[in-house]
Amino acid sequence: MRRVVVTGLGILTPLGLGVDINWKRLISGFVGINKIKNFDVSDLPCKIAGQIPTKNDDPEGGLNIDDWIEPREYKRIDRFIAYGLISSSEAVKDSGWKPQNEHQRNRTGVILGSGIGGLETISNTTELLNSKGPRKVSPFFIPSALINLLSGQVSIKYGFKGPNHSVVTACSTGAHAIGDASRIIRYGDADVMIAGGAEAACCRIGMAGFSAARALSTNFNDDPKSSSRPWDQNRDGFVMGEGAGVVVLEEREHAVARGAKIYAEIKGYGLSGDAHHITAPADNGDGGFRAMLSAINDAGINNSDLHYINAHGTSTPLGDMIELKAIGRLLNERLHNTSISSTKSATGHLLGAAGAIEAIYSILSIVNNIVPPTNNLINPDNETEGFDLVPLKSKKRIVKNVLSNSFGFGGTNASLLIGSLD
Repeated sequence: MRRVVVTGLGILTPLGLGVDINWKRLISGFVGINKIKNFDVSDLPCKIAGQIPTKNDDPEGGLNIDDWIEPREYKRIDRFIAYGLISSSEAVKDSGWKPQNEHQRNRTGVILGSGIGGLETISNTTELLNSKGPRKVSPFFIPSALINLLSGQVSIKYGFKGPNHSVVTACSTGAHAIGDASRIIRYGDADVMIAGGAEAACCRIGMAGFSAARALSTNFNDDPKSSSRPWDQNRDGFVMGEGAGVVVLEEREHAVARGAKIYAEIKGYGLSGDAHHITAPADNGDGGFRAMLSAINDAGINNSDLHYINAHGTSTPLGDMIELKAIGRLLNERLHNTSISSTKSATGHLLGAAGAIEAIYSILSIVNNIVPPTNNLINPDNETEGFDLVPLKSKKRIVKNVLSNSFGFGGTNASLLIGSLD
């Protein structure tokens, strides 16, 4: 079976734009969650989110979209597509991959997804339709909101003619995109794949919808930096985040032949369904357990070889402990060998982009032999005893194999086993 490696990274999160600023801030315990200022939240229960910083607010890590996308073009796409295009540009540039002929273009594909897609565009266009009529609806409305148009835009921009596909599996999207892309390479349908996820659902309708489902944190509106607190006794829901994460995946011999920089290897991929409930995981965490076990088996490693788990860990009262129960079942007597943390404590929950940015953080943990912290874990839940949850401060340790978990509404689960190159 062909081996799949990572040769390019691109990331845009509430911590900032770019790999370097993200990693520096992540391991320092920086939290990118703030009060929402760009739309009215006065009547919403949750008034905080992990939004993308602007250059004006954050000169070091902020984003100026005009530096990346022409204003005329930006009007024709939803923000999730813009975020995905920016991160894809970073990843492709980082990889150094430039197809030189038709065969190489045909062997380069794209799988980029989103959990929700152009929600803000749909909401704004609905208001426009109702107030001013159908003649005011943009001809670009549909392609600006469709989830697969992110993959389409990247494919068109670079002339990549291989598999052009999208994943839509709620909060598992980014991980599924990377896992599916790795299998496309493994089975010989492409040599290079651009893969990941993007999300921009932090808008009035998005915040209202998740608030109505009682999924969001509401107890920390006056202290946003403390709001995302996986496994802490005071957690009360997840915090919305937005941005994008994109990786360039490549068949190992293809990467070696062109002298590419190789970050890590996608060694295993596991996926499963809970078949239980539209939003809640099964109490015993069996779906997550089976996804993790499948990824480990696919990689051909033992649980004793697992050094770090980047947990789904959304900061919800129910989900956090169910996932930890599944992890305890997976590791069993080897529990003490493995560090576990949730980087959502720094970024909030990026929904369909979460699995992709967390895969990138997992890769950087391997490269740097550092495990990011779980921020705000001050009063751990009583059932966390025996787990190394890396509270408050990052941890230096050897990291050769990482499991990155993503679980979504509808009971959809994905686990990626990422390892150092042997």
